[in-house]
Amino acid sequence: MGRLFWKFFFAFWLALLLAGIGVGTAVWLHRQATSEAAPAALGGPRAALLLDTADVVLRRGGPQMLRELLQEWAASPGSTQLFVLDAGGRDLLDRALPEDLRAALSSEAARRDLQPGMRQVVAPDGQVYTLVARGKPMSGGRARPPHHEPPPPVLPITMGLLASLAFSAALAWYVAKPIRNLRGAFRAVTEGRLDTRVQSSMGGRSDELADLGRDFDRMAQQLQTHIAAQQRLLHDVSHELRSPLARLHAAIGLARQNPAKLDQTLERIERESIRLDELVGEVLTLSRLEAGTPGAPAEAIDLMEMVASIADDAGFEAEANGRSVHFTGAGEVIATVRGELLYRAVENVIRNAAKYTAPGSTVEVRASQNATTGVFEVVVSDRGSGVPESDLEAIFEPFYRADSNTTGYGLGLAIAHRAVASHGGQVRARNRPKGGLEVTITLPLA
Repeated sequence: MGRLFWKFFFAFWLALLLAGIGVGTAVWLHRQATSEAAPAALGGPRAALLLDTADVVLRRGGPQMLRELLQEWAASPGSTQLFVLDAGGRDLLDRALPEDLRAALSSEAARRDLQPGMRQVVAPDGQVYTLVARGKPMSGGRARPPHHEPPPPVLPITMGLLASLAFSAALAWYVAKPIRNLRGAFRAVTEGRLDTRVQSSMGGRSDELADLGRDFDRMAQQLQTHIAAQQRLLHDVSHELRSPLARLHAAIGLARQNPAKLDQTLERIERESIRLDELVGEVLTLSRLEAGTPGAPAEAIDLMEMVASIADDAGFEAEANGRSVHFTGAGEVIATVRGELLYRAVENVIRNAAKYTAPGSTVEVRASQNATTGVFEVVVSDRGSGVPESDLEAIFEPFYRADSNTTGYGLGLAIAHRAVASHGGQVRARNRPKGGLEVTITLPLA
């Protein structure tokens, strides 16, 4: 259960609590209103029994017998007392009448239209007496609360409905606000505004919707990075293709102007065509790696033998330029990989080191297997001028060249990086303390 669940859970119980408070308040107000509008007399079984007894005693024994009975009742504990009023409104025991009772019996119509808990009795002497049953005062002078009728059923239903509506509106706003922000962000991205971000509009949220906003920002960042990389790649490819094409056009123009140099011109055209073919081939390889196209099927090869063969070929070519390549490694490391792709990745790294190492120096290639971690590692170290620290990651980007005078297209290390990454490995570069560049290839064997 996520954080959003607990927010819904607490909102639900808060709604119930608010509904309970609302119902309690409404019942209290209802009782207050009932108390203010309650009749002066008191109904109920006990009051009816008192009235019946007093009625019989007054009609059979007269006012004197009833006065004695009232005195006994007044001395005994009980929650109900009986007032016996003559035609002038005086109590038979000369007790002071409560204000509400006096007000209720102040008019002739009130004495004629008796409330519940009142009764008129004719004594043997012909006088008319009004019997009124009342609740006895509680300690502190407070009267006992009158009997209340229960509140109407629609009252708790109405309060629950109002509380549910209030919390549902608040909860809907709380959930819908980030969703509206996400909708607007998606709309902006579809319109090409890839710099759109929603994290700032999430505020201090820490639930699943905030996680979704962060995921959207990461997605937008990746899209922006990939599209910028594609645009940069397209620009760089166009720039790299323009130079050999321009030289081809120039060679064709020279051939037309001077047919005597046709052989030299054809040789130049052939050389530029080969360069174009190599460039297009490397661009296609990089494109397949970027798209994740598997290419050739995986096969079981000896990685140690592969690296040794590449180092031997690179050393043979480097000797012509006064450089050498030294390989260190032993044993057999069998792994199922896409051999051609991995061969090209390692070859690009070693040939790149042999090209830029200082004349008369040696490129060191060390291959080893870590049995504990299950990783095959190739370390290629040259004695060149190295790379600025700020460009150690940029050298693996397509068409990157630290020096404008550098030959090649700047695709070799980019292809190596993506080829190794497609096998779950990594390629890292660092400057050696004593000069030169060290490139490390790590490849998991599992």
